[in-house]
Amino acid sequence: MIIIDNKLVSDELLEEQFVCDLSKCKGGCCEDGDAGAPMEKWELEKLNAHYEDIKPYMTPQGIKEVEKQGKYLYDREFGWVTPTINGGICAYGIKDKMGTILCGIEQAYNDGKLDWKKPLSCHLFPVKTKKSKRDPDMEYVNYEPREDLCSAACSLGKKLKVPVYQFLKESLIRKYGSEFYEALEATALHQKSQKK
Repeated sequence: MIIIDNKLVSDELLEEQFVCDLSKCKGGCCEDGDAGAPMEKWELEKLNAHYEDIKPYMTPQGIKEVEKQGKYLYDREFGWVTPTINGGICAYGIKDKMGTILCGIEQAYNDGKLDWKKPLSCHLFPVKTKKSKRDPDMEYVNYEPREDLCSAACSLGKKLKVPVYQFLKESLIRKYGSEFYEALEATALHQKSQKK
């Protein structure tokens, strides 16, 4: 484990390699899970403020689910999450002609309709973060790819030689700031030099 500030970071972020391969997984992480996408409290405010901007990028079924369940809901295990359609695809997910799931929130962001790209939990995947139950100031940062779903991404990462932390640079900076990322990168470079 690597300790940066109050974060316990799994060594796998530096040692493992990963690059999403949407042509293979089709964005399956947006529909394969026990709940919708976990959301931080500040993100709930973003969703409330920008729902009307996101709505045109959603499917009729997604809109119907939001109207029925709410823009987000509370799950005992995962906290605040996005609603899903019949326990499957995220209500904010849309499938393109190739069957790949895209994020309606991200599509609205790409079109300049909002300044929030998508839930951090989605942007960070396959890294998951969790607060310590014993010390609420401590946070765990773990690499948890899904065995079947992410096998193509693990293969592509190895082929391209891209460590997890590099692939997730933008989302790690969004979550923890550039100083955290620079410390993580410096640790990775130090460890690499020690192995030579």
